[in-house]
Amino acid sequence: MLESLSPPDGTPCGPVLDEVTALYASNRAFFELSGDFPDPARITSGQVARALAAELAQPGAEVLLARCGGRLVGLAATLAHHPDPAAGDPDPWIGLLLIEAGAHRRGHGRALAGRVEDRFRAAGRDGVRLAVLDDNPGGLAFWRAQGYAFLRHARDLERGRACTVLRKPLA
Repeated sequence: MLESLSPPDGTPCGPVLDEVTALYASNRAFFELSGDFPDPARITSGQVARALAAELAQPGAEVLLARCGGRLVGLAATLAHHPDPAAGDPDPWIGLLLIEAGAHRRGHGRALAGRVEDRFRAAGRDGVRLAVLDDNPGGLAFWRAQGYAFLRHARDLERGRACTVLRKPLA
């Protein structure tokens, strides 16, 4: 089941924020690679709320929560368009796909990616893109197994980190 996380002010609170914080905190290894949090061993709800608010502040952004049996197992942050209009990129983007660490390798990531792709397909989109940090070979292997193909090497807009841009046609 997917639910959109779109509170009026862009900042989740209460039990939902607690669930999402636990999801982020379970992925310490990823956040050690990404550098998104100062101490990946101690991710706080305030830090997660700020990160989600920043995601949702982007035009065309959506954060989707994936549940299995009522339990939060994943999150996907998407963009309807590349955040830099000068890029001339027609595709939507998956900015983050995060699965609860204890639920890795059980098909939740593949299922969530498929649901995100289905949403873009239903909206008439022809393809979807994402960027994988170059120091995340497991992430690159996951996305290639989902049918994403290499487009180019680049630097991410947020921190200038080396990454590989991938694309999957949705036709």
